[in-house]
Amino acid sequence: MRQLVETIAKALVDDPTQVRATEEIEEDTTVIKLTVAKEDMGRIIGKEGRTAKAVRTLLNAVSTKDNKKAILKIVE
Repeated sequence: MRQLVETIAKALVDDPTQVRATEEIEEDTTVIKLTVAKEDMGRIIGKEGRTAKAVRTLLNAVSTKDNKKAILKIVE
């Protein structure tokens, strides 16, 4: 799941070398924290958060398929 988020983020940003995704387990949920360059934050979030919502939807679909819970946190 971490790799999926990282791959999508690298395709969206101008500086893919600054993309970092870390995976943490909290209780029964996987938390994926995404960090990008400050200049690329707008590209990841998108207009009215549409891009971030789309990435979260994909993450939810993959995690549901594996019978797991996962959430995405975009860290500044």
